Amino acid sequence: MRWRVRQNPGNINYSSQRALRLGDEHFLSSRARPPQVSSAVKVTWFPDARFAGAEIVRALLNHDVIATDKEDVAFKDLDVAILVGSMPRRDGMERKDLLKANVKIFKCQGAALEKYAKKSVKVIVVGNPANTNCLTAAKSAPSIPKENFSCLTRLDHNRAKAQIALKLGVTSDDVKNVIIWGNHSSTQYPDVSHAKVKLQGKEVGVYDALKDDSWLKGEFITTVQQRGAAVIKARKLSSAMSAAKAICDHVRDIWFGTPEGEFVSMGIISDGNSYGVPDDLLYSFPVTIKNKTWKIVEGLTINDFSREKMDLTAKELAEEKETAFEFLSSA
Repeated sequence: MRWRVRQNPGNINYSSQRALRLGDEHFLSSRARPPQVSSAVKVTWFPDARFAGAEIVRALLNHDVIATDKEDVAFKDLDVAILVGSMPRRDGMERKDLLKANVKIFKCQGAALEKYAKKSVKVIVVGNPANTNCLTAAKSAPSIPKENFSCLTRLDHNRAKAQIALKLGVTSDDVKNVIIWGNHSSTQYPDVSHAKVKLQGKEVGVYDALKDDSWLKGEFITTVQQRGAAVIKARKLSSAMSAAKAICDHVRDIWFGTPEGEFVSMGIISDGNSYGVPDDLLYSFPVTIKNKTWKIVEGLTINDFSREKMDLTAKELAEEKETAFEFLSSA
């Protein structure tokens, strides 16, 4: 299996490199210090010329290393591409400027995938704004099925599970079928209307288990929506290991499928969905996965409260798309 994890320097990159263990070839790139990993994998690495990257990584991995700055080597015949790097928002930067900068980055990434990767490649976008960046990459690789592109909302999904588990005094593994609808942003909608929790050996609905509707419709939602900002405030850095774990969860489920009776959250193309979300958005839905193919979970009841939240985050995504695509042709 050929991997490429694309990122500029960052904690998520180094953490995910420790965590990914799914094949005999692990493709990544970086422009900073080499990863501290111990498994024997084959690496293609984009080093900065200032670092003796190949020698250091070879010593760490005890395995052959390909160090390259050439796209035709890094993207050649990829099975999985994880795109972590993006332009972060800086003080004084308007959102349209952020979107413009990232359109340029992800148009180039998409073009490289189009030219060199397998047409069956699975592309996971992590760099924010992840949903719109993912859509940009997909538009820039028209011969790769758009269903092969997804963005990471698993971190939000895992955070939602953790909040429910903490409230009930159980483990996160005892909670299943939470949903993150929409954008990986503060408008996302963490929904536990269909979630289950195992209590004393029996599965019960989260609403029935908690009996605290005001918390579930208030503090729970805002806590998940704003968790990323809270982490940055507390540690002066964004999430690292939790984000890396979410990436691994996401890729594992793409590759090996979701357990029977469970669904997960994933940003995917919205075309043809049954939940009233406009087509041609990269929107997070509940999905099941089998044979490396996702399917939106159908038939879930959407109440008025959920409808309003789902529409709000869809509106934000549509606005992001409109702004970003103004720059796509000129990027």
